[in-house]
Amino acid sequence: MEEYRRELEVHCYRMLGSLHEAEDLVQETFLKAWRARDTFDGRSSERTWLYRIATNACLDALKGRPRRALPIDLAPGEAEHWLEPVPDAVLEHKGPEGALLAKERVELAFLAALQHLPPRQRAVLILRDVLDWSAAETATLLEMTVPAVNSALQRAKARVPAPAEPATPADHEVARRYAEAFQRADIPAMVRLLADDVRASMPPLRIWYQGSPAVEQALRASRPALGEIHIRCTTANHRPAVVAHIRPPGEPAWQPFGVSVLHVSDGRITEMIAFHDPAIVALFDRHSP
Repeated sequence: MEEYRRELEVHCYRMLGSLHEAEDLVQETFLKAWRARDTFDGRSSERTWLYRIATNACLDALKGRPRRALPIDLAPGEAEHWLEPVPDAVLEHKGPEGALLAKERVELAFLAALQHLPPRQRAVLILRDVLDWSAAETATLLEMTVPAVNSALQRAKARVPAPAEPATPADHEVARRYAEAFQRADIPAMVRLLADDVRASMPPLRIWYQGSPAVEQALRASRPALGEIHIRCTTANHRPAVVAHIRPPGEPAWQPFGVSVLHVSDGRITEMIAFHDPAIVALFDRHSP
């Protein structure tokens, strides 16, 4: 079963919006499969059998749970349950379907849209439109009829954004320049790389900023207090990303600060999502290339 671990983690990540939870669910999937190994009759492939167990585990986990969101997408009064990024190193896995799955949709906007779908409809969209399963295979896995699967897929596709263009080397160069300017606290250089209508958010803070002047004001207010910064450029959700550790003034040790996922278009940063969570920084450190 181990050869399927990474692709199942990506599948559960799409369902749940958290790699930490996905890793736990895949471990649970393997335990369930091991205990039920005598019932596997070979009428489907091992991969299909494991996907059935993993998908049902995700559906059970999602019952009664608030959706994961980003600050920009959070409704007033809605409980904070944050969507999480995933390192591209996790997506670039080996295995029977690795080359295909590494290219499939994991952008944060897509995952945020998935969170608005009912769990079973979400599963249909992922299986049919992302993993390219047939309607019959999906119906069998989810114990639905083929017409019900087709109807759920049509409703789901109407609520998710079109695929984003892949990040280019030029996009990563913009991210590198931004990271270097952030490290040396060069606010003007950072602002020059922002689109006029840039959006910025910082989970777990609920606030977010719209427009270059608002983001500049936030940077000027917050950057000096951070002290020294160590920056590492990487990739997350197939977008440029920056991992930061800080050493605040007067502090002897380096501390995890955050992971920023950057969306770049026409040479300017259009969106920055900075996840200020030590567990997410640790995840990216663990999967450092």
